[in-house]
Amino acid sequence: MYKRAKTPLYKGANLPASLPFEITGLTLKPGRKLSIQLYDALRELIIGNPRSSGVKLPASRELAEMLDISRNTVVNVYERLFAEGFIETRVGDGTYVAQLHSPPKTLHPGDNAMAEPQLHIGYRLPIASLFNQHRIHEGVPKAFRIGMPAIDLFPFDIWSRLQTRFWRSEPMSHMGYGHPAGEPQLRELIAQYLRHSRGLKCDPSQIVITLGAQQAIMICSALLLRPEDEVVIENPCYWAAAGVFSCLGVKMHGIGVDEEGLQTGQLQQIPKARMAYVSPSCQYPTGATLSMARRMEILQWAEQNKAWIIEDDYDGEYRYSGTPLTPLAAIDQSNRVLYIGSFSKVMYPGLRLGYLVAPKQLVEQFLLVRTMASRQPPMNDQMAMALFLSEGHFQQHSRRMRRAALARRNALLDAWNQHLGHIGHMPQVSSGLHVTIRLANLETEQRLIAQALSVGIEITPLSASWLPDSSEEQTGRYGLVLGFACVKVPDIVLAVEALKRAWQ
Repeated sequence: MYKRAKTPLYKGANLPASLPFEITGLTLKPGRKLSIQLYDALRELIIGNPRSSGVKLPASRELAEMLDISRNTVVNVYERLFAEGFIETRVGDGTYVAQLHSPPKTLHPGDNAMAEPQLHIGYRLPIASLFNQHRIHEGVPKAFRIGMPAIDLFPFDIWSRLQTRFWRSEPMSHMGYGHPAGEPQLRELIAQYLRHSRGLKCDPSQIVITLGAQQAIMICSALLLRPEDEVVIENPCYWAAAGVFSCLGVKMHGIGVDEEGLQTGQLQQIPKARMAYVSPSCQYPTGATLSMARRMEILQWAEQNKAWIIEDDYDGEYRYSGTPLTPLAAIDQSNRVLYIGSFSKVMYPGLRLGYLVAPKQLVEQFLLVRTMASRQPPMNDQMAMALFLSEGHFQQHSRRMRRAALARRNALLDAWNQHLGHIGHMPQVSSGLHVTIRLANLETEQRLIAQALSVGIEITPLSASWLPDSSEEQTGRYGLVLGFACVKVPDIVLAVEALKRAWQ
């Protein structure tokens, strides 16, 4: 879509009929990688053109000649678009835009509504039942605690130096209440980080610094939902998000998750839902990644139904093959997505620093709710985090944490297959900090977890993540959820050997 020169691209040129996009007048901007510009242009044109699904793209050589760039640049861009689900290849026939813009599904009298899994009817979930099913873990993490990164690799010296620098500067200007959205410098740096790492173009004014992802979920729900409203949530689900909806007295509709993430085909059966909570990059607890076609479908649903989407990207830095997938917020054309991120999974959970990217029309209302709730996280942590980002420490630390998590994932997979493969299949997860092993029934799940606890090993039951009235016969209801990122490789091996003895 771009040409290397500053002059408009192919004004009046004969463009291939197979690419029904208006590309005249677009130029390259000096100082920015060609592959990034071409990727951004193709992605935006595909998303913005509802007629693009199924359209054939030019061959890589043809497009390279059109744009006067190297073929390798085009090939790399096509490979990234393919990995993210925007395009597909057909053997012997070329490259096509994937089927992203599907028409809404409407049920008519006489249609077989049972062709898809039956939906759970909306209900309120007692808050007490959530806490009864989930242990509150304290102290130094051990195998195989979930939700914990490799805190043994935390750069204590750098962090303490940045904190000391802040306090030694006698920062009286930062010792007041501060802006309710958070420290402006940190918000600017987060906006830059999201543009570069996620392809999410947002203004710093859209960013609200939060006390972690959980507070962001609460703020979004408190502002946009009222008692008796209906929401969509993944099932199995992140229990604390379900807890927020319970606190507000809204009705939840659980939708199943398969290997492509949330089963978006069921959304049309919930026309009154005002919100959907999803974790597209790595669904908890299944680890599924939402496919690009389904990302487009849920965005269509939100636009048609004037509903909101909470996109929780709580561990988006941990992707072990390819680049992080494009967030819903980056391809949202109707400003219906509220994007939530957190520093907890790269830094440490006790930091309690996260952020919310709000649609521009909601920023003022969010700030009002935030001011009445808790103002903002401690200013010294915000300023230290800003320095950590601006000096490049965060990017370096993220890479180190990702490499460590990958090594620990591999160590757990190898040890499991060697000693415990008979217990259940352990998949090779491509993202996230945990892995789930499915089991046949509740009795097996409870027995294995109790035996593991007797030898000092923490394992989370998969059944605790299902909404309470889910069918007892539902496939994949029972299992073991093991967090691997916080456990050193030698300790992983020892823990698996201990489980082997306990589970004999």
